[in-house]
Amino acid sequence: MNNTAAILCSLSIGLNLWGKPNVLIIMTDDQGYPEISAHGNPILHTPNLDRLYGQSLRLSDYHVSPMCTPTRGQLLTGLDAARNGAVNVSSGRALLRPEVSTIADFYGESGYSTGIFGKWHLGANYPFRPQDRGFQESVWYPSSSIPSVPAYWGNDYFDDIYIQNGKEKRFKGYCADVFFNEAMRFMLESAKSKKPFMCYLATNTPHGPFWPKEEDRKEIAEVLAQSKFDHLDQSFKKRLALYLGMIRNIDWNLGKLMKFLEDENLAEETILIFKTDNGSLLGPQYYNAGMRGKKTEIWEGGHRVPCFIRWPKGGFGKPRDVGGLTQVQDLLPTLLDLCGIKPKKKTKFDGMSLAPVLQGKEQVSDDRILIINYSRMPGFSNYPSPHSQTKMRADQAAVLWKRWRLLEDRELYDLTSDPLQQENVIDQYPKVVAKMRQQLYSWWEGVKHLANDEQRIIVGSEYENPSKLSATEWLDVFVDQQGQIRRGVLKNGYWLIEVARAGEYEIELRRWPKEADGSVSGTLPDGSGTALPITQAMLFVSGHNHLRIDEKKAYQFEGLSKRVTPKDKGVTFTMNLKKGPTALHTWFKGRDELMLSAYYVYMTRKGDAK
Repeated sequence: MNNTAAILCSLSIGLNLWGKPNVLIIMTDDQGYPEISAHGNPILHTPNLDRLYGQSLRLSDYHVSPMCTPTRGQLLTGLDAARNGAVNVSSGRALLRPEVSTIADFYGESGYSTGIFGKWHLGANYPFRPQDRGFQESVWYPSSSIPSVPAYWGNDYFDDIYIQNGKEKRFKGYCADVFFNEAMRFMLESAKSKKPFMCYLATNTPHGPFWPKEEDRKEIAEVLAQSKFDHLDQSFKKRLALYLGMIRNIDWNLGKLMKFLEDENLAEETILIFKTDNGSLLGPQYYNAGMRGKKTEIWEGGHRVPCFIRWPKGGFGKPRDVGGLTQVQDLLPTLLDLCGIKPKKKTKFDGMSLAPVLQGKEQVSDDRILIINYSRMPGFSNYPSPHSQTKMRADQAAVLWKRWRLLEDRELYDLTSDPLQQENVIDQYPKVVAKMRQQLYSWWEGVKHLANDEQRIIVGSEYENPSKLSATEWLDVFVDQQGQIRRGVLKNGYWLIEVARAGEYEIELRRWPKEADGSVSGTLPDGSGTALPITQAMLFVSGHNHLRIDEKKAYQFEGLSKRVTPKDKGVTFTMNLKKGPTALHTWFKGRDELMLSAYYVYMTRKGDAK
């Protein structure tokens, strides 16, 4: 190929047959507003994020949920968490309603290549996985962190096993490097095939556990060794070096990605969004950019995060701050407008299109009121409760109007005079409270019939058989980290499932996942983990087992029970299951006491009922 042909080939990569812009959304995990040097961070240097900041429109009053799954669901659907079903980070309440369309559905229907790379956290089973929700290409892990309960056992950020298009595959390298590299591979392949792409790149970092590359940790540790940081506790400085080290790696990867877009002639035609999923994890302990609060909290620092939007050919004008209250639900309708996409089925978003605002034609109305709501964690509970904290309630919301913040319908703050939210002035401004409260309960009337609906994993379908169920989806009970499995937390839970086809099912109960290869009552093969004195396994499927009266006229359920030997790695039952919704209950018993439910269940439809 001569030089002229090579130049023409390179230029053509940036063009696609549809003439539509590409979309790239980068969302990091637990990096808050403070963790960017352009926002004044005194320790962390982020030259590539700063460069993007200088090239972008910055939504200066932009808000998300204080914890990640609700933010992710709202980003992908343009709907409030109460409406889309993903209201919590686990406990069976992190599942997007199957009937709700996602950004990948809208873009895929419009001829785009769609891909996700990194963290999903909206369900590990059918019909909740990325490939079930419109993503044509996916390299992902399922839950809150890479070493979460449903993820591949033993992943440690280096050379891990992720799920690529439905199959487990080992990838060489550091986690964030892998996700950036896979995203760039996908974008290049799409560009070469002359198709526009919608790429969702969601890093696991800097979410815990804090496992950075050593060179990044060392660089931050050297900064923290300076005398001006002597006021920080040594143990905290070690933790902060790990946390900020992971963000340093994100910045390095962002620089590599921006260069890739430029080298492949994609930068001009790509709408690039950088944002984070919730407030800072460590900000209040060292630098919080003038805000109160952190991740999981409804003060400002829990939900106000950065959002940079760059599109050189979008007619946005000069890089600048864009004021007015905005939220994560706005991004999907905004992107659809910018790309000229009209959904095939009528869709009403909870967010608004910011396209005319970004183009300088309009401003966000001063009268806009935002509501942030999500369900709380059931950390105290060892068994399901019908009145758990995971139930969403109207009076747990944050209501935002101008610079007013009404929190949990009991505290009012004026950020203009009180940015650190120290003085509750709810008794001093009854008219302000009345206006915000009216908006809150009007909103609640529109979502309360959906807000606490439970979603069901579908088993025995052509799309997933066998199904690996994990304790992360126990309804209203929190077990989501592999560390909890190692310790053997004594919790009980059940799965809400839907049997896709009637038939004979093999149901295997396990304490450890198959790849861990541990015994039900023992430790892992390397001796790690806590042994538990389990002697019996029991199974009960609602509507399939029945109550009976024993010889002492006491009610007993006709569940299935098997003895557990020290060598057993799993206990398998075979049952005929009817088509339709049911609940799957399991127990491991020691002596005379119920100890815990099976953390993992493998369900396989074997054929027609016998």
